[in-house]
Amino acid sequence: MLASFAGRLSVPEIKFSRDHYTPALVRTELLSGLTVALALVPEAVAFAFVAGVHPLVGLYAAFIVGLITALIGGRPGMISGATGALAVVMVSLVASYGVEYLFATVVLMGLLQMAAGVLRLGKFIRLVPHPVMLGFVNGLAIVIFMAQLTQFQVPGTAEAGGHGLLGGEWLTGWPLALMLGLVGLTMGIIWAAGRFQRLIPAPLAGIGIVAAVVIGFGLEVPRVGDLASIKGGLPQFHLPSVPLNLETLRIIFPYAVILAMIGLIESLLTLNLVGEITGKRGGASQECVAQGVANTVTGFFGGMGGCAMIGQSMINVKSGGRTRLAGVAAALFLLGFILFGSSAIEQIPLAALVGVMFMVVIGTFAWNSFRILRRVPRTDAFVILLVTGVTVLEDLATAVVVGVIVSALAYAWQNARRIHARTYLTDGGAKVYQIQGPLFFGSAEGFSELFTPADDPDEVIIDFADSRVADQSALSAIETIAAKYQALGKTIQLRHLSHDCHQLLSRAGQLIVDSDDDPDYEIAVDYSVRTGMLGGH
Repeated sequence: MLASFAGRLSVPEIKFSRDHYTPALVRTELLSGLTVALALVPEAVAFAFVAGVHPLVGLYAAFIVGLITALIGGRPGMISGATGALAVVMVSLVASYGVEYLFATVVLMGLLQMAAGVLRLGKFIRLVPHPVMLGFVNGLAIVIFMAQLTQFQVPGTAEAGGHGLLGGEWLTGWPLALMLGLVGLTMGIIWAAGRFQRLIPAPLAGIGIVAAVVIGFGLEVPRVGDLASIKGGLPQFHLPSVPLNLETLRIIFPYAVILAMIGLIESLLTLNLVGEITGKRGGASQECVAQGVANTVTGFFGGMGGCAMIGQSMINVKSGGRTRLAGVAAALFLLGFILFGSSAIEQIPLAALVGVMFMVVIGTFAWNSFRILRRVPRTDAFVILLVTGVTVLEDLATAVVVGVIVSALAYAWQNARRIHARTYLTDGGAKVYQIQGPLFFGSAEGFSELFTPADDPDEVIIDFADSRVADQSALSAIETIAAKYQALGKTIQLRHLSHDCHQLLSRAGQLIVDSDDDPDYEIAVDYSVRTGMLGGH
């Protein structure tokens, strides 16, 4: 089943032909992947601490999820790995039931994500309005910025602070000044390197030069090794040691659903954001399947699961990574760090990586939103601020759901107020109600208030040429008003309704006047006929 579905998704062949991958492109992709891998290390370690698991659990997740999604994901150039959005949900599960239940949850999470891909649920990401996207981008930029602040704590105390800014002792005096200076130096190098050379990705240049300065002068600053040792072996296949019964399912299923939703929402929004930069479209369902496969495999190899990472994705695409090679290289470099290069990677100053992420924040935040807040409708401005705030204070999934609901309600309210009618009398004395505006659940009551059955003449015509009947509430409102006129012994005609309205308006069907210019659209309420909601069947 999955194989046939993958065929319909047009999953690209994973082959690196010489004709396509020129030496210059390969160099760019590999260097971009190396930059991403360096930035992945402290993030994976930090998010493992947040979830309450060993750092290697986060690093293995970053490797496996990153590799699989790079190979079969819906957007080449996008980077996935262990993320804070998932880690803050996992922490209570690990604290209450242990890490083995986390592995089982990640497996189930992956299966749910694959099911979402098979059912093509990823297409619903198109329902996310632009104000929600702006709020998502701004909120996530703020979250990335806040996550870097823990690196300004004394090594050994930042872990106590968890994922927020609680706990931990802050650097002061000369250590703080040195840390800030190195962060500023990294940002300056990235800015300059991005303008005066294209041979080496600017973030990699910043990391390399600052690391050389720190190591060369023996500066005492926090380094990657101060977070934790990243040395380890290959991830080993491991069946989660949990009872296979309904009680286990009862424990892990709610967590799996939440994690699957958060992972897909963040991945699909990142997919759209990367698509805007690279000029690519589509791939939502394919990305759902890829995320699901990656997390299912990760759960069986001792990883904490993951999803798309907007920060690392921005580093990649802005460093020139546009193909699957960059993502694959990032994953393999990360594995190389774990197996062979831990001693060297652990010497990299955290200030250099913080500087890279600060530049990501600057590049990710939609600075034009400050300008457009005064120009867009107040509802849209409110949604932008609301989604930004909820993303920072709660989590991404909650923020997006809240933003979509508020936007939908605002849209429904605005359209509910648009219903009105132009009335006139024909030469024969009939009164015509020419309905204008959409007729749906929100405007059904306003529609009913347009008519004055007791005062109208004996013949009434309701013309829907400039309207659209949208749902069962609209059909019910039409039948209700028709029944009122019939109860008074008056003749009523319904004109310019679509053909499915003819079928669904069971009680008022005899009142419809067929015309050659009747509209042709469908109402998604066929269920009402089968259940007799409109009577008669």
